[in-house]
Amino acid sequence: MEFSVGEIAQLVGGDVEGDASVRVSTVAKIQDGSPGKLCFVGNPKYEKFLYSTEASAVIVRKDLDLKEPITATLIRVEDPYLSISVLLEEYEKMVRNKRGIHPSAFIDESATIGEGVYIAPHVVIGEEVRIGDGCQIHANVVIDDGSSIADNCLIYSGVQIQRNTQIGECCIIHSGVVIGSDGFGFAPTADGPFKKIPHVGNVIIGNWVEIGANSTVDRATMGSTILHDGVKIDNLVQIGHNVEIGCNTVIAALTGVSGSTKLGKNCMVGGQVGFVGHITVADGSKFNARTGVIKSITEAGQAWNGVPAVNFRDSYRIMALIRQLPQMEQRLRDLERDEDGSCKL
Repeated sequence: MEFSVGEIAQLVGGDVEGDASVRVSTVAKIQDGSPGKLCFVGNPKYEKFLYSTEASAVIVRKDLDLKEPITATLIRVEDPYLSISVLLEEYEKMVRNKRGIHPSAFIDESATIGEGVYIAPHVVIGEEVRIGDGCQIHANVVIDDGSSIADNCLIYSGVQIQRNTQIGECCIIHSGVVIGSDGFGFAPTADGPFKKIPHVGNVIIGNWVEIGANSTVDRATMGSTILHDGVKIDNLVQIGHNVEIGCNTVIAALTGVSGSTKLGKNCMVGGQVGFVGHITVADGSKFNARTGVIKSITEAGQAWNGVPAVNFRDSYRIMALIRQLPQMEQRLRDLERDEDGSCKL
């Protein structure tokens, strides 16, 4: 597929500087630019490649002041990162614009399938399932009884969606995700073994949510595990039963959120962060990688670090003091030394 620079500029709301009729057929990093390719420069440290690239067109900031002549046609925008995101999203829609139902798919006769849907080989769709318009469901996906998926969702191969799960519009679920499996709930008995607690709740996922590969979202014991609109979850993240995650919160890989914990809106969670159960986290909280959160956070918009979590700035003061402990110990020993040279410590 080929597009003119003018067409691309119209899509991203940019201004063309150069030949708007130049055509491009693919995108590339600015370092790999060659004729027919579209590149972008968002980070100033890559600007140097702009003056030597052979790319046909480059997306740049509107206020970029050129220091040398260039050969590429420019598309000037307010935010190159946002523009390239919009462009790649449209490109992916065209590439993945499949339609139709493969004959090897099993669809229960009680299920409702929307218009313009793609259902790949060996998909299983259970009783009373509802699939919205424009959904793309790839190979070996299982959607269990009573679940619903709203319009324009992309479900990659190998996803397991358990009973009564509700998924909103324009969600992306990557391969290997399991939504709605039982939470980790067991009751101790008098003679030692643990008795399993049945989980009869479900999972509710809002609009524009993305869940990375091999992540898991457990069903509630009772009620619902909820991921609100705009939540973004990386690969290999565990969301426990009855957890609630506020709008537009992002969670990086290998994080675990224990049962019944509630994260606020617009939180940013680094990799390998751990949350204990039954706590609440205020809106706008930020957590450095490997932070351990063991109690509720009530003050909004604060950054946290360490195990247990402390205020980000305080954590660096603590680490600086820890590095000085050997010298401090020696000074203390010197102060405590007796006249005869012996040490009381």
